[in-house]
Amino acid sequence: MPTADELISPGSIRSLSLILQETSPKTSSWQTVAKSARTLAALSLSERARTVGEALLADTGHDYRRLAHTVRAALTRGDLTGWMVWPITEAIATAATTSGTGKNLDDGLTLMAALTSRLTSEFALRTFLNADLERTLATVQTWTASPEEAVRRLASEGTRPKLPWARQVPALNHNPALSIPILDALYPDSSVFVRRSVANHLNDVSRLDAGLASSTAARWARTPEGTTPALIRHAMRTLVKNGDPNALHLVGFHGSRDDLTVVGPLPEETDIPFGGALTFTARITNISQQPVTLSIDYVIHYMKANGKTAPKVFKLAKRALNPGQSTDLTREHSFRPISTRIYYPGAHQVQLQVNGHHFDAVGFRPLQP
Repeated sequence: MPTADELISPGSIRSLSLILQETSPKTSSWQTVAKSARTLAALSLSERARTVGEALLADTGHDYRRLAHTVRAALTRGDLTGWMVWPITEAIATAATTSGTGKNLDDGLTLMAALTSRLTSEFALRTFLNADLERTLATVQTWTASPEEAVRRLASEGTRPKLPWARQVPALNHNPALSIPILDALYPDSSVFVRRSVANHLNDVSRLDAGLASSTAARWARTPEGTTPALIRHAMRTLVKNGDPNALHLVGFHGSRDDLTVVGPLPEETDIPFGGALTFTARITNISQQPVTLSIDYVIHYMKANGKTAPKVFKLAKRALNPGQSTDLTREHSFRPISTRIYYPGAHQVQLQVNGHHFDAVGFRPLQP
């Protein structure tokens, strides 16, 4: 992933100050914006966006109308684009929501839609949602009919409950149903760019209210477009991994615990050499009179520093089995040292998870150096 210095760089902010100087009244020097370029070195990406946004506010005296006029003039330039736009959206959002007038808030949202094709306005939209949720959602709903895919995507992405990098909107976390009408309008969208956002948004919802997410997806499945099944599979990915039966059914997995016999996992050895791997086998048999379609995962119960274990689910296989048919499975799970995980001494376990059902766990022990 690009570094902060490759995105909101000192050079890009110097370019921004030049664009503003060339498109604004001659009385505007934009010196605070220009100087902010020299303060970015030790800052993260979001901190850079806030710092330059604050400089924009300082140079316009926190006057929303002046800032909005400036931005509209700068939008006539094709080179007002890329990551220099993020600080502009942050400044607009702050000025519009603190101006004390609904007229400015509405105008600020109009600018969010205008700017989002230059660089997404999704992060700054959170300021509007936190300032006036009802008014903002009403405007966002109208964006779902925009002819511009970037604006339609903004409607979904900017209202995601768990949008990465973004400030939280507590009201959407407490009541994720508030954004469902936006998704209802967009799930059959012609743009894969928009549909991917809808799927990610519904996946966020699933982490807050599994029933709401699966019932929404089920409703879409009753009146599907050709692209709906793929969208639902992507949206249900967390629930499928967690073994949610409704989500598994929605994405085409069928078969109950009583339909199966499971042998394993059977480890080749239960003492795993340092840096080695746990290798295990398993056999699953369909003992029912109907075909089954299976999502097969395995769960490692890792020993933690506090002496307790914590499960982590890993994908293993997908299988369709006719009555009486079996499938044999083998997996090698590495315990090679990596920077993102610390292996603690003690008893671990491994077990199979099939269509969300857990089967017998087997113990093993990674050895220390």
